[in-house]
Amino acid sequence: MNDTFAKPAKRATTAAKKKVAKAYASSEDKPAVQQEELFDTYLPLVKSIVNRIKMNLPPHIDEQDLHSVGITGLISALKKYDPEQKKSFGSYAAMRIRGAILDELRRMDWMPRNARTNFKKLRKTVEELEQKLGRPATEEETRLELGLTHKEYEQLMAEVRPITFLPLDNTSSSSGGGDDSESTDLYEIIPDDNITPVTSKMEKDEVTRLVAERINQLPDVPRKVLAMYYFQDMRLAEIAEVFGLTESRICQIHSQAIIGLRSYITTVMHK
Repeated sequence: MNDTFAKPAKRATTAAKKKVAKAYASSEDKPAVQQEELFDTYLPLVKSIVNRIKMNLPPHIDEQDLHSVGITGLISALKKYDPEQKKSFGSYAAMRIRGAILDELRRMDWMPRNARTNFKKLRKTVEELEQKLGRPATEEETRLELGLTHKEYEQLMAEVRPITFLPLDNTSSSSGGGDDSESTDLYEIIPDDNITPVTSKMEKDEVTRLVAERINQLPDVPRKVLAMYYFQDMRLAEIAEVFGLTESRICQIHSQAIIGLRSYITTVMHK
C-alpha cells in the first residue's frame, strides 16, 4: 500500500478545489477544457485505487483492464458530480472509480466457486458462534467450531482473504487537514453484497455507531490492526513489524475481524 488513493488528491488540494469550483460554478454544462484539467488532476487516483485492489486479487487479473475500467469511473464522476453535495470531488471520484472496478470484477466472477462457498460457511459459523457467545468470536473459537486444525484454518483464511480485502479500499486519512481530506465512515469498512439493504433500513450514523461499538469490543490486537490499516494507512508489512508477527498472520487477524463485523451487521439488519 505504497500509495493510497486519498493521497494524490491531497497533493493538489488547493489547486484541485479551485478547478472543481471553476468547472462547476454557474454552469450546467461543464466546459470541456476544465473537465480535461480535472481529469488530469485526478487521474493518479485511478492508478492508486487499482494498485490497492490488485494487491489482493489473483495474478491472472489484468491490471491494465482494471485501469481502463477505473478511467471510465473517473469520467462518470466528472459528468455526474454535484458541487452541492457535501462530499469533495476527490471523495466522489474515488467512490465512482472504485465502484466501476468492483462492478467489473463482479461481472468477471473472478473468485473460484469453492472459495465463495467456504467463505459463506465461515461467515455463517462466525455469525452463529457470536450470537451464542454474545461477543466477537476469537480465531481459536472459530477454528474449533469448524473442527479444523491450525494449518487447515490458516489455509481457509488465506483462501478467503481476497473476499475480505477487496471491498475495503477507502479514502481514509488520519491527518484531517484541508478541505479535501477524506474521512472513513465505519459502515463503509465492511461493505458486502449481502448487506446492501442496510443503508435503506437504518440511518447512516446509526450503522456507523453500531460498527464502532463492535470494533471497541474486539480484542486489543485485532482492534489495533484495523485502526492501523484503515485509519493510519499502514501497509500490512508495517503492521506486522509493529506486532513482531508475519504479514500472513496480520492478514489472518484482519480477515477474522472483518468477517465478524460483517456477521454482526447482517444479524442486526435482519432483526
